[in-house]
Amino acid sequence: MTMSRRAALLGAASLPLAAAFKPSVASAAAEMMGTSIAPYTRFKLGDFEVTTLLAGTNTVPDPHKIFGLNASDEEFAAASKAAMIPTDVAQFFFTPTLVNTGSELVLFDTGTHPAGIVNALEAAGYGTEQVDKVVITHMHGDHIGGLMGEGGETFANASYVAGQVEFDHWAKAGDDMFEAKVRPLAEKMTFIGEGGAPASGITGMEAFGHTPGHMAFMLDSGGQQMLLGADFANHYVWSLAYPDWEVHFDMDKSAAAATRRRVLDMLATTGTPFVGYHMPFPATGYVETRNDGFHYVPSSYQLLMDR
Repeated sequence: MTMSRRAALLGAASLPLAAAFKPSVASAAAEMMGTSIAPYTRFKLGDFEVTTLLAGTNTVPDPHKIFGLNASDEEFAAASKAAMIPTDVAQFFFTPTLVNTGSELVLFDTGTHPAGIVNALEAAGYGTEQVDKVVITHMHGDHIGGLMGEGGETFANASYVAGQVEFDHWAKAGDDMFEAKVRPLAEKMTFIGEGGAPASGITGMEAFGHTPGHMAFMLDSGGQQMLLGADFANHYVWSLAYPDWEVHFDMDKSAAAATRRRVLDMLATTGTPFVGYHMPFPATGYVETRNDGFHYVPSSYQLLMDR
């Protein structure tokens, strides 16, 4: 018998569909890879090249013991629900920032331990020996932990910059982490205050409260600005929407709240982007005014456009 042309065409058309549903003995379920975040993001800011580095991340239970100490459980729960985040756990990010000015490679903060910052640097294409200068915004352990390890200095070719007020406080405090990580580097340090410049196009700003001498740094290159805000605000909801909420790690809680409002107002008024050390990675975003507080607007592609 001869198959009609119509039957032949219909049969041929059905073959791809049949093949798609035909089980294959060679196929198998892909392996589960686990949760993952890219360890760096790089973008241009004027003539600078800025790289945010994920030096670590940590899941922390019961965040109301850290944020909103002066807020009720009901207030904290309502704020969290409105932002669609859980009340029983929070994700912390630790984000040092690397700035290539064209003449110097400047690292701001070092994470909790050497391995974290070294791994992030290497993922971004750098070696520790290339870092010319390390700037410490303040001396909590998650910012100075990567300075030194069992092998000595992590950044053997670097000089160091820190706030004078901050260093003086910890030098008298008898803190073990300071003594292990910072004190041995003191002779290689330059100390600055308000308006001090760790490098050309980078200006220090006093943002006291979180620690006695906490510093932020304004980058200014090619007519573009960005604030490296460090820990002036430590959560994208609980710190921005409620800047007056007390934070466990703020050493002077009233001064920290005043600093938060002042800096957030400046960012919202000027539209300046910022890097927040503990913001959701890649830790870059903008601030807008909302009600009596502020709202975090994470960057999308704005910073990736080479303008």
